[in-house]
Amino acid sequence: MSTDKQTHLLDDLQSLLEKQIELAQQGNISGVEVLSKQASSLVVEIAQTGILELREFKKRRERLQKLYEELCLALTAAKAETVEKLSQVRRGKRTIETYRSNIQL
Repeated sequence: MSTDKQTHLLDDLQSLLEKQIELAQQGNISGVEVLSKQASSLVVEIAQTGILELREFKKRRERLQKLYEELCLALTAAKAETVEKLSQVRRGKRTIETYRSNIQL
C-alpha cells in the first residue's frame, strides 16, 4: 500500500474522530455510533498497514490519540447529562405517583 493511501486513511480517521467529537458535544449519540462503525473499519485497515508504528508518523499517532481521548471525554459528559435527565424524570414520576395515590384516597 502506498504512503499516499496510508496518509489518506489517517486523514479519514482524523476527520471521523473530529465529527464524532462534534456530534457527541451536540448530544447526537446515534450519529456518533454510525460514524464509529466507519472509524472501526478504518482502524483495522490502518493497523494492518502498520503505518502508525513508523517513527515519521509519531505526531499523527499522538494527534489521533488526543482526538480519541477527547471523544471519550465528550461521550462521558453526554452520558452524565443523560443520567441526570433520567434521574429527573424518575423523580418527577415518583412525585406524580405520590400525588396520584393521595388523590385516590
